Amino acid sequence: MVSITIDGRTLEVEAGSTVLQAARRLGIDIPTFCYLKRLPPLASCRMCLVEIEGQRRLQPSCATAVTEGMVVRAKTALIEETRASMLDMLLANHPLDCPICDKGGECELQNMVMAYGPRKSEFHDPKRVFHSEDIRLSPVIIMNVNRCIQCQRCVRMCEEVVGAVALGTVEKGMDTAVTGFEGSLASCDQCGNCVEVCPVGALMSFPYRYKARPWDLVETDTVCPHCGTGCQLTVGTRKGEFMRVRSKWDEGLNREVLCVRGRFGLDFVESRDRIKRPMIRRDGTLVSVSWDEAGDYLRQRLSAVEGKAAGGLASPRLPNEILYQFQKLMRTAFQTNSIDCSSRWSTPFDTLGPLMAAFNSRAPLDEVIGNDCVLVVGGNVTEENPVTEYLLRDGVRRRQTGLLMLSARPSRLDADARVVVRVPPGGEAACLAAVVTGLVAAVGEALPGTVLAGIGAAIGKSAVETGIDGPDRLAAALKDGRSVTVLVSVDLLRSPEASATLQQINNLLQALRLLGKDLAMQFLFDRANQMGAWDMGVLPAALPGLRAVTDEVARTTLARNWGAEIPSEPGADLDAILELCVGGRMGALYIVATDPLIAYPDRDFVSRALGAADLLIVQDAFLTDTAGLAEVVLPAAGYGEETGTFTNNEGRIQKVRKFREPAFEARSNLAIFDFVAALRNQALRPSTQGEIFDEIARFVPAYQGLTQDGLGADGAFTKAVPTAPAARFFAPPPVPPAADRLMLITGDCLFHNGYLSERSDILNTVANDPYVAMSAQDTAQLGLADGDQVIVRSAQGELTAQLKVDGRFPKGLVFVPENYRALRLNGLMRRGEYPCPVEVRKVQATLEVDRTSRIWRGV
Repeated sequence: MVSITIDGRTLEVEAGSTVLQAARRLGIDIPTFCYLKRLPPLASCRMCLVEIEGQRRLQPSCATAVTEGMVVRAKTALIEETRASMLDMLLANHPLDCPICDKGGECELQNMVMAYGPRKSEFHDPKRVFHSEDIRLSPVIIMNVNRCIQCQRCVRMCEEVVGAVALGTVEKGMDTAVTGFEGSLASCDQCGNCVEVCPVGALMSFPYRYKARPWDLVETDTVCPHCGTGCQLTVGTRKGEFMRVRSKWDEGLNREVLCVRGRFGLDFVESRDRIKRPMIRRDGTLVSVSWDEAGDYLRQRLSAVEGKAAGGLASPRLPNEILYQFQKLMRTAFQTNSIDCSSRWSTPFDTLGPLMAAFNSRAPLDEVIGNDCVLVVGGNVTEENPVTEYLLRDGVRRRQTGLLMLSARPSRLDADARVVVRVPPGGEAACLAAVVTGLVAAVGEALPGTVLAGIGAAIGKSAVETGIDGPDRLAAALKDGRSVTVLVSVDLLRSPEASATLQQINNLLQALRLLGKDLAMQFLFDRANQMGAWDMGVLPAALPGLRAVTDEVARTTLARNWGAEIPSEPGADLDAILELCVGGRMGALYIVATDPLIAYPDRDFVSRALGAADLLIVQDAFLTDTAGLAEVVLPAAGYGEETGTFTNNEGRIQKVRKFREPAFEARSNLAIFDFVAALRNQALRPSTQGEIFDEIARFVPAYQGLTQDGLGADGAFTKAVPTAPAARFFAPPPVPPAADRLMLITGDCLFHNGYLSERSDILNTVANDPYVAMSAQDTAQLGLADGDQVIVRSAQGELTAQLKVDGRFPKGLVFVPENYRALRLNGLMRRGEYPCPVEVRKVQATLEVDRTSRIWRGV
């Protein structure tokens, strides 16, 4: 520790701290423009100058390290005069257009001038003007370069945090101008973080421009609904109408940054395809009815299917309280454990449950990515969890974390990684098995002989047999690290090899633990509350708290509290539920806020299954494709229209707050559950959000002791429940044969990740058109060029989209984002088969004569 005195007050700070950090700990205000907490100091604005005893000149406090016994003065006549002069220089060329500037009322320059500025300017020359009109850099970002004060926050944020390098500067001195390449932001993520950190109105949000002034807004702090990172954001509304999203500098794991979906993708709440009233099917057509009519009809239909199997599917984007109440409704009123929480795959709980119990770390992401090594397995962090990517990049560049990447798809983080290993989809398990073998072989002398022999007998494979280049490098990097974090993409669950991959992750973590490593493991979920959905027990084999349905003590405790028996046998997962439907054995299928007809990887099969259910009930805010097949449709409140909590990837539980009223005749999800339970002559108690939270805190072990009042600005962490580590090592699966055809894979893209984002008008203005990504090698062989319209054909179907040639993409793979509804990508896929073999060819343009109109046209 180092002692420093500032304005007569002394404190001790850690060595390496800056004078500015020390002053802020004392509550001493030192103004800054160019400084941002998460960026390296630049010391260009000179607003934070202070006097230091023994030094002749004023020093920038943001870039001056504390030394033992340092004496600092932060408020003297010389400092005040210098600050006023700096502000006078900034105002010399700054346009005085505050009445029309979107930053008016929350402008840092305005605030600085009021607090420290001169009352009279010494400059009388005409102001410098770069452009007479604002420049539209992108669909969402507009620039008035005349207002820029050259702090370069935006440039550094874009390069050092986001990693996009879309902004730069030209010229120098007072003529410095920030711009995009050739005056545009074509290569940009459109995240708007440059707008967030701009202290003035130089960079602005085009969708928000001229819509409201900050003092007109009612602001609500809530959590982003787009992925499991759990970013906190502040929603601004005006007279109940959605206006904008911003982030706060010192709250949440994201602090002042958001991704494009979080900042610009919340306008989906005003989507035009909201369900306005309850609907029932008459003569093959959905017709609007009153809630009373819907209740009468549904009561009759539920009675008619009494005694047949029932099943439920709920979205992992719903709050914990809704998910908890849904599984309670299904287990008590419908007497079934056949429930699931993903419309894209069935969760392999038999493998997942022990892995989560033994290794999942409920700890701050910033803490776990500070370990010596971080291994990311599967997926594409850049496009699935963009803000997590920002934090990982920060760990690499500022804390020298060794980043290791193991995946089928390339990502922007590859450029920051120490080791990158490309594997074919489904090949992750074999590669991980080889890594474990390498670890055990390299340090076998550190383990007792009996343990080593047991591991060797179980895994029994060598790295050479995988045919993959890189497991040895991964093993060497992991061996050298004292602490290791494994981040597992939920995208791995797409593969039929999902259980095998989770088993090999278990092997890896056990081997690292035996080698004395400090361990952390977290999943990278691409849905906002997937962690909460698992914790709440929306699984066929697991009760709340991830306790097995067959656990009699847990089941009896819940049954006693709920006042109803719970079936003792595990239920059907999503695949099995659909099989029951196709076989004519499903009575009532209840789907809440999810759209399996778009998401499930076999459109023909899921369409037949939903159509074969005796009674399909869909409860949703939007008229989805699945709702279009339903017999009963119940309009529910959407995101921002009811309160609750999300549990993010870290295990952090945060408040989701209401910022608008439910649209049209929609009711809250909890009220609809009460409505349906009453039709089954049941009563769900408790039934309010606060009471349900308290019940969760009593009966879900990881949440015990939590209170809503205790969820502060940064939320609160659920607890890892101590569990004896599994001692079993799993044998590796067979190495998948090399594919001799192009193989189709899918996943999220940066601008879309599900049916919420596709309902955002703003995101649809910045998103790429539906596209097909392939390697340069494959496209050259097929005679294709970037921008071509191509047909992707499988045994199941075909689609047409624009080709995007990606020089980093591995040979043999074809990637199509899953989130464009118009493509109906799942129509190409067959259940149980992933990746999917396909052919790709160019759409041929031919000329034919239309004999009627005699007009030549391209086909």
